[in-house]
Amino acid sequence: MRIEAITLHHIDMPLVAPFETSFGRETHRPCILVEMRADGRTGWGECVAGAGPWYAYETIGTAWHIIGEFLAPMLINQDIDSPEAIVERFARVRGHPMARAAVEAAFWDIFAQARGVSLARLIGATRQRVSVGVSVGIEPTLAAQLERIAQFVDAGYARIKLKIKPGWDVAVVRAVRERWPDIALQVDANSAYTLADAPVFRELDEMNLLLIEQPLHHEDIVDHARLQSQVQTPICLDESIHSPDHARWALDIDACRVINIKIGRVGGLTAARQIHDLCASRGVPVWCGGMLETNVGRAVNLALAALPNFTLPGDISASARYYHHDIATPDFVLNDDSTITVPDTPGTGVVVLPERLRAVQVREMTISKG
Repeated sequence: MRIEAITLHHIDMPLVAPFETSFGRETHRPCILVEMRADGRTGWGECVAGAGPWYAYETIGTAWHIIGEFLAPMLINQDIDSPEAIVERFARVRGHPMARAAVEAAFWDIFAQARGVSLARLIGATRQRVSVGVSVGIEPTLAAQLERIAQFVDAGYARIKLKIKPGWDVAVVRAVRERWPDIALQVDANSAYTLADAPVFRELDEMNLLLIEQPLHHEDIVDHARLQSQVQTPICLDESIHSPDHARWALDIDACRVINIKIGRVGGLTAARQIHDLCASRGVPVWCGGMLETNVGRAVNLALAALPNFTLPGDISASARYYHHDIATPDFVLNDDSTITVPDTPGTGVVVLPERLRAVQVREMTISKG
């Protein structure tokens, strides 16, 4: 399969409602869409790097540079016979997992199209529907927080993930649990705490949570192991897991009992599958994290989350959760059982709409053999 050209589309889309975490408050979401052309087919991938280096060091600017100056030139006018071949070509690039993942995803789309199968089927998915939940940002008041959660519960979401930060944790979680005593509930700290805050998490043990996500430093494994030994609720690692090796190291020292897999964070779908397989062999459940993706990234997440060891609901959500008008079709909707149906058409199963893409595009760049 000869890659003829790669076009980068920097877009900026307004969110349906502001989304606040311990990193800050977002009203728009920028991203880079990677359009790859090979053998008469077009594939799309999404780079989930943000505007600033808050969740990770990668940004729109670094990803634009790395893909345009290094990754794309490695592939243009080259014959690539598998996604693993792209991983091998990118092996000498240190870091920049979100940039690498976006390019790899575009090739996975073409690769599945060429074989006439869905991406989910190609990677070994076993489900037609994926259990999903919703991630709820921090609201200005507790009353507003409860009202926001009520909207999602009424919409049919059976699992709620609540963002927390110092000063906005135990009392808020307790209020949520009192109002919804039976709902599946988990919290996400986005690395906002230290080991000295262990008493906070021991209090959260009383709230019957599914898990506590990334409470400590974004690169830490050792202190998470210490914290896990002090609490009953499973610790879930997110920001600390950048590769299959990081996952193995964390499991070896019992730093967590659940792992959140984000394709962009771990460097691509190939690495995400390897982490899935590792965790399955250790009896450790995984779930698919979200990064406010458009339907392009959402479709790839659904394919991944249909693998057998994704036994906890993912942060995938319906398309309307974040955007009034997505740049790709079809939209994903929430089924009555808090699931989303996995695309079953060749490739990722979504089509980018040029007119919607142009409406939100900031800049464009094409890399080709010239």
